Amino acid sequence: MSMKTNEKHHGDGQPPSLAAASLASASSLVLLQLFSRVFTFVLNQALVRLVTPQVFGTASIQFELLLSTILFLSREGVRNALLRNSTQSSTKPKETNLADNVALLPVLLGIPVTVTTAYIYLYSSSAATSSQAHFHLSAVIYALAAFCELLSEPLYIKAQNELRFDIRVKTEGTAVLMKTVITFLALVLTSAEWALVAFAAGQAAYGLTMLGGFLKAYRFKADYIPKKVSVKIHDNTEIQYFDTELLNLSAAMTVQSVVKHFLTEGDKFLVSRLSPLADQGGYAVASNYGSLIARIIFQPIEETSRLFFSKTLSATASNSQESLQIVSNVLMVLLLLFTHLFLILVTFAPPYLSLALNLVLPPRYLQTSAPAILRTYVYYIPTMAFNGILEAFFTSAATPKDLRVQSHWLLLFSLSFVGTAVLLARGLGLGDTGLVWANVGNLWLRAFYAWTFARQFFKERGAGELVRWRKAVPPFKVLVVFAASAAVTRLSEITIGSGPLTLRGQALHVFVGAGCVLGCVAACFVCERKTFQQVISILRRR
Repeated sequence: MSMKTNEKHHGDGQPPSLAAASLASASSLVLLQLFSRVFTFVLNQALVRLVTPQVFGTASIQFELLLSTILFLSREGVRNALLRNSTQSSTKPKETNLADNVALLPVLLGIPVTVTTAYIYLYSSSAATSSQAHFHLSAVIYALAAFCELLSEPLYIKAQNELRFDIRVKTEGTAVLMKTVITFLALVLTSAEWALVAFAAGQAAYGLTMLGGFLKAYRFKADYIPKKVSVKIHDNTEIQYFDTELLNLSAAMTVQSVVKHFLTEGDKFLVSRLSPLADQGGYAVASNYGSLIARIIFQPIEETSRLFFSKTLSATASNSQESLQIVSNVLMVLLLLFTHLFLILVTFAPPYLSLALNLVLPPRYLQTSAPAILRTYVYYIPTMAFNGILEAFFTSAATPKDLRVQSHWLLLFSLSFVGTAVLLARGLGLGDTGLVWANVGNLWLRAFYAWTFARQFFKERGAGELVRWRKAVPPFKVLVVFAASAAVTRLSEITIGSGPLTLRGQALHVFVGAGCVLGCVAACFVCERKTFQQVISILRRR
């Protein structure tokens, strides 16, 4: 497999279409996530009515955790390292082959990781979980589905480095469609006894479709055997299989991913061990609904930003003032946008969440932990956004030494997360919501660490003034308007809640909220018009 690209380069070493391609990627991935998440949301609305909370919790918490663990540990480090690969533009076959061999590591790592992870999960499952019908068969199918997806990883990396985002959008869109249709049909056409197998069949369809889609895009030209490369070192010819620099960076990122995965999925780890199956189902429903915004918007932005930062900072002139200016502009604009999102959620979500929950949650889930968890997601969602973009920059700019230092801090953060989670969930009696609050604190710690790194990164290159927290905060007048809107909407909620709940009262409450939203938008437009004009100007120039 070759990772060459036909793009021509500017004198500064950057592809002229990199920013444009990144923006196209962001919009395409947002549309992909919008399609897949809306489609999945509609399916989940049907699934939560077809299966019990116990089955939904097992599939959406435990099996998804098994799947993500296999994928994350096998591919995350290699994927991030290869985004910074400068040999994608190389015309030397030897350099290309060494980099391509590194792209095969997720498949090679995937075999032992899949077997070990599946064995540990099956061995450690509780009696209540493993006693469900066809549990072991379903878990094995999930593990095999994960490995099928790993088989497509070398081609995925090839498409990313060639900036062929259309392949991913088309393939993932088809895979999501196949997964949802197969899961729904299997649940409808079979008895309740086969519910877990239905979820597993849907995941298997996703993995096979991903593999088939990438193979078809590259005309089934996939070689999973590493190539020998003869390299001359001090007049001696040696046989190598991997690019040493990329291999070391991949190893550092893979080791770090173990701790990072636990921090990212720590709430699911604890929920799967501490909570009854019914509450796991409620947690899964709340997580699916609460993270819709994160998955539709934040995930594509994070992935695209990581690609953009990696390619820009790995260019030959990565220390030039122009490159630093471009990267800092993108970083600070995204942080400013996420600050606005935080203000919108904190201002409007709490007073209107009760109305929304009665519309989207089935009655049986109103008695689980789902409503309380969704209330905490008001603060969890923007925290994920801030952490995601800051860690995307860290991953793109960090050296292996920086990664090792961060791993030590992540280990400390993980220990504090576990202690805080147990204290909040059990000691203070907050239950599953305590796990989410612990995750919020953990993500803020990680975000602060990445922000400190970014500040130091620019300061060392004589551009410390480009990254300041004031650039990520709206003007004071905008903050005042949001604060006033928060007071008005909460007063409206209290007024409506003091008497019998009527349709007219609910409509008036929504009308008040709509008016406040318009007021906040108007304040942003008036007070921040120049800022957004500058952003549009930057994007048009690039």
